[in-house]
Amino acid sequence: GLFLAMHYTSDTATAFSSVTHICRDVNYGWIIRYMHANGASMFFICLFLHVGRGLYYGSYMFPETWNIGIILLFAVMATAFMGYVLPWGQ
Repeated sequence: GLFLAMHYTSDTATAFSSVTHICRDVNYGWIIRYMHANGASMFFICLFLHVGRGLYYGSYMFPETWNIGIILLFAVMATAFMGYVLPWGQ
């Protein structure tokens, strides 16, 4: 994410063109972007497996731990949504 942020501009008019610039003009930018996207997907697979394991083994019986875990799940989902909308839907 840090290497991608070096070439990303957050202006609404140039956000999508900065993403295409990363994929086309930056050396190995395309592979960094796709590794970042696939790594985030793998992170969510592991996260959902972890929640499923908690449901299977009854971890919800400990409300403090379970509530903090669910809060963290929603925080990570909100962060992922912000990363998803960075190119401004183009």
